[in-house]
Formats: sequence, structure tokens, C-alpha cells
Amino acid sequence: MGKVLLAWCWALCCWGRVAPKGPQTEVSPFVGSPGNITGARGLMGTLRCELQVQGEPPEVTWLRDGQALELADSTQTQVPLGEDGQDDWKVVSQLRILSLQLSDTGWYQCAVVLGGKTFVSQPGYVGLEGLPYFLEEPEDRTVVANTPFNLSCRAQGPPEPVDLLWFQDVVSLASATDHSPQHILRVPGLNKTASFSCEAHNAKGITTSRTATITVLPQRPHDLRLVSTQPTELEVAWTPGLSGIYPLTHCILQAVLSDDRVGAWLGEPDPPEEPLTFQASVPPHRLRLGNLHPHTPYHLRVACVSSQGPSPWTHWLPVETPEGVPLGPPENVSAMRNGSQALVHWQEPRAPLQGTLLGYRLAYRGQDTPEVLMDVGLKREVTLELRGEGSVPNLTVCVAAYTAAGDGPWSLPVPLEPWRPVSEPPAPAFSWPWWYVLLGAVVAAACALILALFLFHRRKKETRYGEVFEPTVERGELVVRYRVRKSYSRRTTEATLNSLGISEELKEKLRDVMVDRHKVALGKTLGEGEFGAVMEGQLNQDDSVLKVAVKTMKIAICTRSELEDFLSEAVCMKEFDHPNVMRLIGVCFQGSEREGFPAPVVILPFMKHGDLHSFLLYSRLGDQPVFLPTQMLVKFMADIASGMEYLSTKRFIHRDLAARNCMLNENMSVCVADFGLSKKIYNGDYYRQGRIAKMPVKWIAIESLADRVYTSKSDVWSFGVTMWEIATRGQTPYPGVENSEIYDYLCQGNRLKQPVDCLDGLYALMSRCWELNPRDRPSFAELREDLENTLKALPPAQEPEEILYVNMDEGGGHSEPLGAAGGADPPTQPDPKDSCSCLTAAEVHPAGRYVLCPSTAPGPTLPAERSSPAAPGQEDGA
Repeated sequence: MGKVLLAWCWALCCWGRVAPKGPQTEVSPFVGSPGNITGARGLMGTLRCELQVQGEPPEVTWLRDGQALELADSTQTQVPLGEDGQDDWKVVSQLRILSLQLSDTGWYQCAVVLGGKTFVSQPGYVGLEGLPYFLEEPEDRTVVANTPFNLSCRAQGPPEPVDLLWFQDVVSLASATDHSPQHILRVPGLNKTASFSCEAHNAKGITTSRTATITVLPQRPHDLRLVSTQPTELEVAWTPGLSGIYPLTHCILQAVLSDDRVGAWLGEPDPPEEPLTFQASVPPHRLRLGNLHPHTPYHLRVACVSSQGPSPWTHWLPVETPEGVPLGPPENVSAMRNGSQALVHWQEPRAPLQGTLLGYRLAYRGQDTPEVLMDVGLKREVTLELRGEGSVPNLTVCVAAYTAAGDGPWSLPVPLEPWRPVSEPPAPAFSWPWWYVLLGAVVAAACALILALFLFHRRKKETRYGEVFEPTVERGELVVRYRVRKSYSRRTTEATLNSLGISEELKEKLRDVMVDRHKVALGKTLGEGEFGAVMEGQLNQDDSVLKVAVKTMKIAICTRSELEDFLSEAVCMKEFDHPNVMRLIGVCFQGSEREGFPAPVVILPFMKHGDLHSFLLYSRLGDQPVFLPTQMLVKFMADIASGMEYLSTKRFIHRDLAARNCMLNENMSVCVADFGLSKKIYNGDYYRQGRIAKMPVKWIAIESLADRVYTSKSDVWSFGVTMWEIATRGQTPYPGVENSEIYDYLCQGNRLKQPVDCLDGLYALMSRCWELNPRDRPSFAELREDLENTLKALPPAQEPEEILYVNMDEGGGHSEPLGAAGGADPPTQPDPKDSCSCLTAAEVHPAGRYVLCPSTAPGPTLPAERSSPAAPGQEDGA
């Protein structure tokens, strides 16, 4: 009752302070004032003011404790009351409190301004009363056994006061006697895992906090010490800490090599590199660490584990393995006599020295003489003085290396050569190496002569611009006869470096890339697509003639920026040097009178076995199918991963990795091709998205389809699809799914299915390449390593009797090679009976794109639906 009287007294004082003196003598427009609200935390309530005015309705402002509420959640309703022309209004304002909190408590009033005077309503009180509310509750934590710690718990009303009561394992704890604050619980230590909670009491009732679990871990081990040392082993011991009621199960010891960074990371929880980890059964609390490096500093630490978890690590202990004796004797010991001297020579031991080599000891003895031991230091050649003929018969010599730890094993005794008669003139000491020098000179001269004859023979066959080769027969094989189908006219606009209008810096870099177009002669077409063609050709170099593949591009370069981009990528490609990456021989230009810039012509090495996709396809669907063992398929994958790893280290993004853009050389190794320069040359199985250039959607990563963003990890996605192509021996990815449906298909979580007979490990590797988040995909270095390990784990495959050559047939038995940069050499004239005059349903590709027929060339034949094979980057969708 006293509290209510005090509240009304405060309200009257507030009324006198807030309301101006003038309006007190006026009639208040308020006909309804806010009521009182008292409730628990979170209560929803509404305050209401009502007034009647004449004229324009005023804006109602809400006050709390005399201060205007800026962001009040209030609504105002205006109802006209006037009749017979009177302008009377009823105004109702409501203030909503959605969730009552302590900050909402206080006296509330409404205020309006009428005629320049301020009127306020009678106040209403909003109060908070309810169960205690926790501001802080006990948290889960881990502590070491028998170690003091504190817990905290805070609560508030109103009403106050709020008393706290602590519980351990649901048992009430007596009040602390150390005069600590009530909200702090000081625990002297635990020997087992326990739970703690607290209760908050006030006049309204009791509230219980969350239950915190305090896990008791073993104490940190101490007294970590070195017991014994050997060159490759260290024995250490330690004393375990208390672990409460939970016995220790084992201890873990870590060793890391010490280096210059030791001072930087000794204070950190983890070392900068992966440490060696050893596990020790307990007891005893000691462990012998093996497989260490001799004469090497290490740092050690130990932690012990119970059923509740591991203890904290000890501080790092610096130790060092001692030196050991050399594990092997010196190599290639020889003892030769020259008159009254004997020359002993040897080489350093191949086995580990296990320390710092301090020198060598040499021992020699005769048949009836005592052994003589001498220290020769670090020299590996010693001359012994022999005192007269026959004084040391049957002399033998042996040598041992030594470190600070002692002598290593002795070499086997080496006998001295027999004495020569005195009458014979002594041969010059060690004259035999001159015979090697003379022999080497003769061999070098013979090699130079053979090379000169070979270059002269090749020079005779050089074909000048516009000429053809002479048909000859060498060793029973038909030499390729080049028929110039297309050549570069001397009348075309000169496309020299000076006339391209490019920067001087780029022009200087292109000195080693550009090739004189008049030195290139073109032969038959190897492949032709919508945007380019690949032709067999010959590059006439200064001292040799090189068989090459020449790629011409039908897409015109329209701006100088496109030209400079093309040439800059050519400079990068010219620097590539990796056995699994197609190297660029050079670039030249074909002028055009209708275009402002010349068309680029790319010169690539001639690849004998064509592209990998055709090779796989014809091995499976050819007239004479060839079984490709798993070992060969995995080798193809590892080659591609190795090439892509090299490109990624060069910060080069392929953007069109697929089996069709991988070539097979004469050694059946795969080379990654068609990177960078061929990004605009697409046809066949591609989906044009808006005004974007055609994209190989079935090979492109999901983020590249969505945002056109390409990274090395998007190449990893394409590599996974390429692995699937290889595993299925050339099948079309996502069979039955249209190109326009691919993005939605992938967003639904679908991926390529595991091919038949595909190893589970290989498919798991593919699946990692198709992770939705690019950061979760492996790098090409990891892919190469995993594939090489898979290849090593497979049993060796039997060598095939013959290599599959990929050929194609153009109209009557004329066989041509298939592939972007080459194919098989043309065979002899086929038998007319082998022409494709009759086809069966079994010979048709399931996708309806290829028709297979017999050919005289070994291996599969040409698809009937296209007249020429696909060039790099010109995928036809198979």
C-alpha cells in the first residue's frame, strides 16, 4: 500500500513539472488517460488516450517519465463528431508494448498542443513483476583434475531481491564461506566430471538456469626428460599428472624438426608443420622414438589421455640425436703400384654418414707383416711409399670413414697389383684414361658426320613455297605426297610485326613466336568444323623440315584489343615446356583484303594417333574393337592431370578441357591441347546461352554456367567429366539430358553416374571434382598424386599386340588420320571389297551420330555422317 501512495505522489509531482502553468486553468481535452499495466517479462500490452477537440485534430505525442518517445509503436484514430456544421473530432491514440522489458517500465502520458498551449493526460504506470530473469548462466567447460575454478550466474527481478542457490549434480551446495559474491561459485577442484546449475528466487517464484557440464581432464604431464639417445632413436620419460577417477588410457608424444622458426612458434599451441606423432601405452610412462634423423635437433611434447579427453600439452623440450658412425664403407677402393709407390683411391660412402664426416682411416698389411693404420683426413687419394721389392708381399688395403661417433665399416681388402720385372720399362702412371679421351673424340666425330649427312638428306627434300613432294619409296613404305590445297598468296596484305599496330613491348616478346608464312606449305585437310580447320603441313626451317599440323581460324579478329589478346596468349603458350602439354611451335597470319586484321594461323606438332576422344570411341565401336585395359585408362587420366597441374602452376586456365582436346603422341602419352587460343572455336554439342559465345555446357562447372566465372577449380570440374569420358571409353556425358537442361539438372544435385567396370576409387575421385563449392574440390596436384598411386596399385598390364590407330574413310577407301593435330600414316591402297557398301544396325552408334564400316587400316574407321574429323576445340558432341 505504501508503494502505491509513493507512486501517486510521484505522479502528481511529475504532472506539476511537465504540464505548463497556463493549461492548468484550461479545460483539458482529454476524456480518457492511460491505465496501469503490471506484468511479467515478455507481456504484450496496450495504453490508450482519448480526447475531444474542435477544429483540426492535433498530433498526439506519448511521454514516458516526462520524455517524448521518439520511436513509439503508436496508432492514432480520428472520428468526426460534429453535426449541423460543427467541427468536432474524437481522437484516440494507442501505444503498443509488444514485449515488456525492464526498460519499458515508467509513467506514461499523452501530450497535445492546442492553440499554442500544451495539454497532458493523467499518467498511467507500466511496471514489471515476475520470475527472476537470468543475465548470465553457467557454461560448459573443461578443467584439469584437482584444480580450482570459478562459475558465474547472474539474475534480476523485479521484484527484488533475487537470491541464488547453487546445485552440483542436482544436490544443493551450502553458501560459500569465503565471502565471495553470491553470483560466483568457487570450486576447489574436481576429480570427476560433474554438472552445475543455479536457482534464482524472488517474491514471485523460482527460475532454474541451464545445466553446465564440467568435464575433468588429466593434468598436464611434467618432468619430460631424455633417458637415452642413439643416432636414430631417442628414449624419453615423463611423470603423468592426476586424472581424477578416470585412469589414463595412453599418452601421445609429438616430435618436430627444429629450425630457425623455433623461436617464433614455441609459444603457439601448434607447430608450423605436421609433427611426427607417437602413441605410448601406459604404464610405463616412457617411449622410444624411432626412425629419426641422426645428428638432428628436435622439439618434443607429450599429453596423456583418459576416457574424458586429452590433457594439456607439456612445454616443448629441445633434444638432439647424436652422431652415428657411417653405415657403409667407402666405395670403389682401388690400389695401384707405380714403381716404389702405391696409389690408393676411393669414393665417399653411398650409405648415410649419420653425422659430419671427419676423415678416413686406411689400413694395409702384407702376408707376413703387421697391419699399418693411418689417418688420412678428408683426402680420398693416398700415395704409399714401398720400401723395396718384395718387402711387402701380397699387400692388401682397406679404408673406413669415421665421424665423431667412431669408425664406420671397413671396405673389403683390395690387393695391390703384382710387381712388374725391373727390366721392363715402367709404363707411364695412369696413361689409360687417354685412350678414353681418344675413343670419345672418334665417337664424337662419327656422330657429327652422321648428323651432317642426315641434315643434308633432309635439306634435299625441302619443299619451297607452292611446290609438291616427289613421290618416292623408302624402305618399302609410301612417302607422304603433299598436295597444296591452299596456300598463302604473296599478293595478300603483309602481316608483319611492324604493320600490326601492336605495342613495342608485345612486339619484342613475339620475336620467337612469329613464323614466316612463306615457310609453311599446306597439304591435305585433317579436320574441318564450323569455325576452323586443321591441315597437315610442313614447316621449312633453316636446317630441317618439320611435319606439323596447321590450324586455320575462320573467325575474324575485329579489333586491335582482340589481336593483342591473341598474341599475348601465344607468347604464354610458347613458353610451355611439359611432356603432357601440347607445345606451340609458332604463329603466322593469313592476310585478307576484306578484313582490317589478318587471320591467325596456329602451328602445332603433328600428333600421330589423333585426339583421345576418337581413340576411345573407335576402340569401343570400331569394326575391330580393341580392349583398353584399366591401366591404360588410368595412365591417360594421370597424364592429363600432370599437364593440367603444370598449366595451373603457370596460372593458366584451360576453360575447355575434354577428351576431344587431348592428343595422343607416338608414345601413347596424352598431351593437353587447345588451351587459350581455341576458346572461340566451338561447334557440335554446345548450347548457346543468350548472346554469350557457345559453351561446352556438359563439361563446364556449375558456377561457370551461372556466372561465367572460370578458375582452376572450374577446370577441375571439367577434368572430372574427362575422367568419366575415359572410363566409359568415349560415351557422351549426361545421356538423355538436353544441353538447355544441364544447369537445372546439376542444381538439383544430380551428377554423372558411375560407369560400368569403373573402380570405386576412381569414381570417388570424379565425384570430388564435382563438389558444389569450388574450394572443396581437389587441386590438380592432388589428382595427379592419387591417380599415380592408383596406377601403381594396379597389376602391370600386358602390352597390346598392336597400337590402335584412329583412321577415317572419305568416300571409297581413302584413309585419312583423325585428330586435331595428326593421325595415323595413310596405309597402302585398300581392297575395293572393303568399302562401306552395306551397314547393319549393330554398326550404328547408339547416339545415331556415327556409322562404322570396315577399313584396311588397323583399328576403327571414319564416322559416315561427317566428311572430316573435329579439330581441337571443335567438339561434335559424341
